Amino acid sequence: MSKSTVQEGKESSQKSSITATMSNTEEANKDHGVLYMGIDLGTSRTSVAASNGVRVTVSSHVGYPKDVVSRKLLGKDILYGDEALNHRLSCRFYRPLAAGVLKLSNNKTDDVEGNMKAAADLIREIIRMAKPRKDELVYAVVGVPAQAAIHHKDAIIKAARESVDSVMLCSEPFSVAYGLDMLDDVLVIDIGAGTTDLCRMHGTMPEESDQITTTFAGDYVDTQLSAAIAKKYPQAQFTVQMIKEIKEKHSSIADNVAPILVDLPVNGKPTQFDVTEEVRKSCLSIVKPTDRDLRPRVPEPPEEPRAARRRREPDQGPGPRHRARDAQPPGRRQGLPDRGAGLRRRQRRAQDRARHARRVLGEAQVS
Repeated sequence: MSKSTVQEGKESSQKSSITATMSNTEEANKDHGVLYMGIDLGTSRTSVAASNGVRVTVSSHVGYPKDVVSRKLLGKDILYGDEALNHRLSCRFYRPLAAGVLKLSNNKTDDVEGNMKAAADLIREIIRMAKPRKDELVYAVVGVPAQAAIHHKDAIIKAARESVDSVMLCSEPFSVAYGLDMLDDVLVIDIGAGTTDLCRMHGTMPEESDQITTTFAGDYVDTQLSAAIAKKYPQAQFTVQMIKEIKEKHSSIADNVAPILVDLPVNGKPTQFDVTEEVRKSCLSIVKPTDRDLRPRVPEPPEEPRAARRRREPDQGPGPRHRARDAQPPGRRQGLPDRGAGLRRRQRRAQDRARHARRVLGEAQVS
């Protein structure tokens, strides 16, 4: 082998090494100049999780001073979160999201342009709180309800584009399943303030029929609790925000809980009331309609996966299946033919599914 051939080989090897190093550096610089963030634009609270490690949550309220007096008092042009809520009498107060999406109805009571501006300002503030650098691009994924309408999605994208370089929307319950790496044989039930979302994961991207959205959620519980307290204690005076605070502090569906005693004004004087049963019944009010509206609309999985899941289920003692087995007719237990076996199996499966759904819904944390 000649010296020139050896030299050419060394130069080629050095060039390949330099090219690979430059490629890796370019990729690192490319990622280094981008801040990735996930935004949960919720009816009650808005949260952001960024790739720089920042995690921030703020209540979804925006306020603008009404006049020069309130501007002098507040010292700000825009208030966010609890600060806006505490000074709502001095502000044009907005809660720009309802049922997990922007308020865009044409009702006279809704300020469509004001809600759009408030939502854009809220997104801008939550991104500012994530502390992006000036030289960074901001790429955002915004969560939306499972069955958000097209015009609601377009409105969220329009509000977010003012503050980010790239934005995409993602179904909220699907993002939970994907983030937890639970991609098969999983049912996600997300009970928020505005909506309850369900997503069935079966090893692929969920389709329309796999995702359901209803409005039996936290705000519905607030309405039920307000009505229950007003009916039992008509002399009590309260606001929606007071009811919300009671629910968030004391919500429970347990049969045996410590008495829930709250102070509500009566003719300007704080008076103590026992609202234990009212809180419990109001929280339970979303269980039956959610069970009724969601389960029948979700397609049943194929027979084979169901059988496989039953084989994988650990034996947890004398549960429902044991009681069903012990209650079988004597003829079947003795090995004799039983023409009703298939029907009873289907009935037991339906009972097990209903029992599981009630347990899952009952244990869910009400927002």
